[in-house]
Amino acid sequence: MRIKLVAGNWKMNKSLEEGTQLVSDILAQLPPLNGRVVFATPYIHLSSVAPLLKGREGVYLAAQNCHQEEKGAYTGEISASMLRSVGVDYVLIGHSERRQYFGENNELLAKKVDITLSKGIKPIFCCGEPLEIREAGTHDDYVAAQLEASLYHLTEEQFRQIVIAYEPIWAIGTGRTATSAQAQEMHAGIRARIAAKYGAEVANDTTILYGGSANAGNAQDLFSQPDVDGGLIGGASLVAADFVAIVGAM
Repeated sequence: MRIKLVAGNWKMNKSLEEGTQLVSDILAQLPPLNGRVVFATPYIHLSSVAPLLKGREGVYLAAQNCHQEEKGAYTGEISASMLRSVGVDYVLIGHSERRQYFGENNELLAKKVDITLSKGIKPIFCCGEPLEIREAGTHDDYVAAQLEASLYHLTEEQFRQIVIAYEPIWAIGTGRTATSAQAQEMHAGIRARIAAKYGAEVANDTTILYGGSANAGNAQDLFSQPDVDGGLIGGASLVAADFVAIVGAM
């Protein structure tokens, strides 16, 4: 069964005190949920946010990244086991900023998907095209290649644990947003590709989020599209009232 979901990706923002206050403010204002709400915080917030979410139905904790190895001499890194030990339910894998700034490629991301699944953590797998690919008209094949290289080695049972987040990179932090029709077209295309690999039932059950500058003003229109199951929210997740409004549009 397909699950609606809104995830707030704080990126590298908020002190420990500010983050705790933000979550408290959001939880106090949340409407009755029609799906799941996920807080993807920086590492330092995970242990303090987890108790705030405990016992609250429909709210979950996510990390923004993890290392692809179980453990070892990887100074500055965090393993999936560590994340699970503090109550992490989801982890972002392959966010466009990780691909762009840290050189994460499809092969590496496949390893990260595998390690998170092995620890009982659900990956939110990010995919999407830069502006030059969009303008060249090859965005469908570009995104399909990302999915194939990083996810299609999974069994059907494993794939059912995946959440897809489509990020039109040209619309992240630029003020440009894909139209609801563009978002729907891409999400439908992604679902069709999944169906070709894993069958229509798996594809229909897969949650696909939109992750390109969604905000309180456009969330209702975006989320009304049949293949848009929620959003991966960046800047708007840092303001309680805005994030709550987006959740309400789910």
